[in-house]
Amino acid sequence: MTEYSDILYGVENQVATVAINRPKTLNAFTRHTLYEMEDAIRRAEADRDVGVLVITGAGERAFSSGGDMHWEAEGGVQREDYNLADMIVDCPKPVIARVNGYAIGGGNHLAYFCDITIAAEHAIFGQNGPRVGSPAAGYMVSHLANIVGHKRAREMWLLCRRYTAQEMYAWGLVNAVVPMEKLDEEVDKWAREMLSLSPTCLKIVKASFRHHMEPVMGLDMFDVIGRVAPDYFETGEQHEGATAFLEKRAPDFGKWR
Repeated sequence: MTEYSDILYGVENQVATVAINRPKTLNAFTRHTLYEMEDAIRRAEADRDVGVLVITGAGERAFSSGGDMHWEAEGGVQREDYNLADMIVDCPKPVIARVNGYAIGGGNHLAYFCDITIAAEHAIFGQNGPRVGSPAAGYMVSHLANIVGHKRAREMWLLCRRYTAQEMYAWGLVNAVVPMEKLDEEVDKWAREMLSLSPTCLKIVKASFRHHMEPVMGLDMFDVIGRVAPDYFETGEQHEGATAFLEKRAPDFGKWR
């Protein structure tokens, strides 16, 4: 795959950039988007001229608003045959999240799985799963506790609140916050610092952090759903959450209490 429909890919000065290019949906992704991102990450890994990878979203409104709700309402989330989080963790090169706006749901996962997260001042972070009936589970959930601690991670996931870039900096989810007009300069500064270091040592360091994550990496999303709520997708609860979002109304989850 060399041409993409949902993302932009380019390499400049040893930095590869992958940008979700669906600004009309606030850079929400579908399975196809994820496949393209995985392909681009493989390209960056294989390219000896690339030392750092940057993940971002097109425009200035959103990094990513997570899974496209039309896709989720059609049942797309019921199958997990993509592996983006693992690929970021396993990538031997440093990965920077350039957060240029909303980082919600899957966009928030993406931001906190990257090695370094740099945000514009107007960026907003938060989870959406329980709000829209989207059953995120497994280590994409539990890894957040490694970053911000269990109490903060549970707050973010159980309440689905929205947080500013400065709040996420205080929590430790974000490494730096700058005005939007300084975002590229800041990302480039961090990339240049890492490019000046031993690439093999960076690879070893990343592998060491991966080792720390291994106890939770085996926690598969559908294994958890199968154990806790094996008939979840047949009950209508997920459909109610996705449909309510698309109809711009509050979901009624009362009968599933």
